[in-house]
Amino acid sequence: MTKNTTPKPTDAELKVLQILWEHGPSSVRFVNDKLNEVKEVGYTTTLKIMQIMADKELVKRNTESRTHIYESLIEEDATQKQLLKKFVDATFRGSAMKLVMQALGSHEASEDELQKIKELIKKIESEK
Repeated sequence: MTKNTTPKPTDAELKVLQILWEHGPSSVRFVNDKLNEVKEVGYTTTLKIMQIMADKELVKRNTESRTHIYESLIEEDATQKQLLKKFVDATFRGSAMKLVMQALGSHEASEDELQKIKELIKKIESEK
């Protein structure tokens, strides 16, 4: 599936993907157990979401053993960039500055976070 045709994951699909990105290929039971740590979700609901994700080519299913194992087909970084771009375009009219100003204005950044932001700015400036 090409970058332009990768479907945007739903909120529920994104939660599943986050588990797969963090833990690697996993069974439906494992994913369901992780989802239930935050909010109760039925096993059949998780199974259906993951089957739909396989149909959409967001994940692949290994059926070699009795327990089917699902693995993400899309990369975390690329998905985050795609979702962030759509969010910035829709919410901040494409302005990254407005996003950053809003984020920093409504969240007290730690010294470590501020230092990382400064380092990122220096890196971006040196690449120009």
